[in-house]
Amino acid sequence: MVDPSAAFALNREVVIEKARAADDGQFLTALGAENADVDRGKYKVIAPEPEEPEADDYPTAGTPDPGSAKDIALQMTKKRGWGYSEYTCLVNLWNKESSWNVYAHNTGSGAYGIPQALPGEKMASVGSDWKTSAKTQITWGLGYIEGRYGTPCGAWASSQQRGWY
Repeated sequence: MVDPSAAFALNREVVIEKARAADDGQFLTALGAENADVDRGKYKVIAPEPEEPEADDYPTAGTPDPGSAKDIALQMTKKRGWGYSEYTCLVNLWNKESSWNVYAHNTGSGAYGIPQALPGEKMASVGSDWKTSAKTQITWGLGYIEGRYGTPCGAWASSQQRGWY
């Protein structure tokens, strides 16, 4: 990879944040690139579009214990066609929200369970055992995430931005 900073020498406000080489070229993430006026022949600066965070940017979920809530969630994410990176985002999200505690209750908001449903009674739409069943809570939580954010990584990105999802 060629040192890409030379392309930005005329614009001192641009800072290279991340660079990588690929078969189809070099890619840079540059802070301030949207203001750069650079023409290097066949090279050009393209302002980055907002991205969902990659699950690789966060701690990996590891292998869940068989039969655990995380194992149930892994099986359900696979059935939805989501890969391991989406599962990792889900683990990070629900680690933050409830530490995967079926009985987690936020006394301030009233949110309940693994997905912190608000109000918790919403989860009754997928099972009458919503107060005690990890499977019911995860089923409801994944449906909520898919409907509102598309994927667990979409929900995790929203949570990171706003502090909640």
